[in-house]
Amino acid sequence: MLKVIEVNDRVGLKRFVKVAFKIYKNDPLFSPEPIRDQVEHLSEKNPFVRHARVHYFIATDGRVDLGRIAAIVNPMHNEFHKDRTGFFGFFECIKDQEVASALLDRASETLKAYNMDTIRGPMNFSTNEYCGVLVQGFDIAPTIMTPYNPPYYKDLLEGAGFKKAKDLHAYMRTIPEELPEKALRVAEVAERRGITVRKVKLKNLYEELVAFNDIYYNAWKENWGFVPFTEEELRYVAKKLKPVIVPELMLIAEHEGEPVGFLGLLPDLSLVLRKMGGRLTPWSILKALYWYRKIDRLRLLLLGIKKDYRFRGVDALLFREGFKGAKKYKEVEFSWILEDNLPVIRLVEMIGGTLSRVFRVYERPI
Repeated sequence: MLKVIEVNDRVGLKRFVKVAFKIYKNDPLFSPEPIRDQVEHLSEKNPFVRHARVHYFIATDGRVDLGRIAAIVNPMHNEFHKDRTGFFGFFECIKDQEVASALLDRASETLKAYNMDTIRGPMNFSTNEYCGVLVQGFDIAPTIMTPYNPPYYKDLLEGAGFKKAKDLHAYMRTIPEELPEKALRVAEVAERRGITVRKVKLKNLYEELVAFNDIYYNAWKENWGFVPFTEEELRYVAKKLKPVIVPELMLIAEHEGEPVGFLGLLPDLSLVLRKMGGRLTPWSILKALYWYRKIDRLRLLLLGIKKDYRFRGVDALLFREGFKGAKKYKEVEFSWILEDNLPVIRLVEMIGGTLSRVFRVYERPI
């Protein structure tokens, strides 16, 4: 008999995490973070969980776990957008509409108890992390911190009455020797206007991320789904990112000493994660060290230009300098980009990016 149960202690969270390993048991593209890290991220060690309301559910027939979901109330979103939207996330499910609907209905009922009127997702936990289900590009290995799922997830969500809320695009291109001529000319315009670019200072990473957060808020606050970071979340991000940041790939644009733009490229650790298989053992760590040297793909994770400095070539200058530090890599994914963010899409296409994957966020009235 199908049941949906709530879990909340460390044992339950580990069981919640392991549901995904059953769904993707034979999938060579499955790229899980270490189980221990995932459990920690779901717990109150994560500052998001401390300020939000999060409930974790598992669908089971009493013998086998069949799916999972989280119901998420994000006060930061509700205060910023002045709405009553709740979220679901960490959705994984076998190919069974009854199981999917049971999970989604349980999440919806939970959000209704918090007076939410819309359920949207998947968000793991917000637009600042993983969001959407993959609906195009299933043959491409996922990049770090982007969704990956079977093609049937789209059908499960639509079968439960969910409609598209927004598509998020990923673009790919090979690392160029240099940018196209048009982009180089635009970058030179920025230089003539006094824009300079420097690497982040790892020893002051939190302070650098504060500068990024100021740019991010200024640049993104009017965008769909934007949620500001709290100070605690920023410190948490700094701690997580510091071991994997390559300073030559994390850049700040300045004008007269004021940060006005930010670009962050990360080595795509998904290759390493696939080889580790979610395990954190001496052997898996040795494998990780070996495969880290084999990484040949980057993900453009961070990009923001203050509103007063848009259309001045700052973005092109950041890309020019970023690609200089990326010569040992073969390709880069720009993700994610809102489907209707035409200025950024035109920029990415101008420097040679082509659409490679699409992620879809769904919603349903409660």
